[in-house]
Amino acid sequence: MVGTQVTKAPPSLLYMVKQVELVVRSHLDELVKPAGITALQYTSLTVLERHDGLSAAQLARDSFVTAQSMADLVRSLENRGLIRRERNPHNRRELLILLTDEGRALLARYTDAVRELEERMVRELSTHQTDQFREALSKAWHALS
Repeated sequence: MVGTQVTKAPPSLLYMVKQVELVVRSHLDELVKPAGITALQYTSLTVLERHDGLSAAQLARDSFVTAQSMADLVRSLENRGLIRRERNPHNRRELLILLTDEGRALLARYTDAVRELEERMVRELSTHQTDQFREALSKAWHALS
């Protein structure tokens, strides 16, 4: 048909969220590569910075990785001296994961660069739009959790 315009459906939100996640992870991987860690390891350290003393299962959930992946990740971060494990005084069978001073120092070294990456991501949004974006992402996450 000549002259007929086909309107393409916009990409699904799930596809767009995944695209953003992949590009953020790629940039974050490049950013923290000099420290010898991955974006996933960095994310886990930031989770501990906000909620120190988590179990491996809690840290895995909050870092969006499987329990098996978390076991490998914890071993690697512990070998680097960025975290330590100690027995939970309320449940001696459970090990809690804590951020070390070295881990805190590493996060401090990357604070500005990570903030710049986030600012770059929302550069074309107003402060109000950025706040709405953050709220919308939070609501979407809670709806599926």
